[in-house]
Amino acid sequence: MVRRVLAGREPQPRWMPRRVLTVVSADVDAAAGVGAIWIVWRPKSPRTREHIALLEWYGEQWRYAGGSSGSGDDFVDSEMLDVLDVLDVLDVLDVLDVLDVLDVRNGGAARSLTRRLDPPRSLTTAPWIGCALVCLGRDVDHVVIGGRRLENPEHCRLIAVWTSPGTNPRDRPVIVALGSDGVELSRIGPHDGLDTHTWAQVREEL
Repeated sequence: MVRRVLAGREPQPRWMPRRVLTVVSADVDAAAGVGAIWIVWRPKSPRTREHIALLEWYGEQWRYAGGSSGSGDDFVDSEMLDVLDVLDVLDVLDVLDVLDVLDVRNGGAARSLTRRLDPPRSLTTAPWIGCALVCLGRDVDHVVIGGRRLENPEHCRLIAVWTSPGTNPRDRPVIVALGSDGVELSRIGPHDGLDTHTWAQVREEL
């Protein structure tokens, strides 16, 4: 999957049935040597499981660095999976019930595999590999996360990966959502729970 993302191709291999495993999104920061994959096992089944895998280029190959697992939530709903099934022939925006602009959920973090270089000191000094699950509104063209531009996919869900110093695994980059004209629609800071657009709506209601 990493090779497919680096080549700019769809991360879901055509030979892999979506009813068994659906690749919701994948992201690779080649400069930092890290990647993240967001997958769902047995979508639409009572036994649906959501998995996040963090990867790192280490020892001249991509290796698993850590991840998380749990039951599917609102970010992976049945309508989105329907869209992924028929993405080439369906008007996605008429089907998806997406939010207004931006919502972000922590996807997890893992210590860099460089922790193995000089234990035990490196167990606390090695950088973190972190990721976030991002849900976007239909008017968002792309997001900028830590200086990298990520396009808004047709199903409006994506995963973003980054590295941060070894002090705090929750240090998330600023995430900015922009329209097709380059105008900022909203942003969310490293420790914010709500984005600026949502906060503006809340203030209007007060």
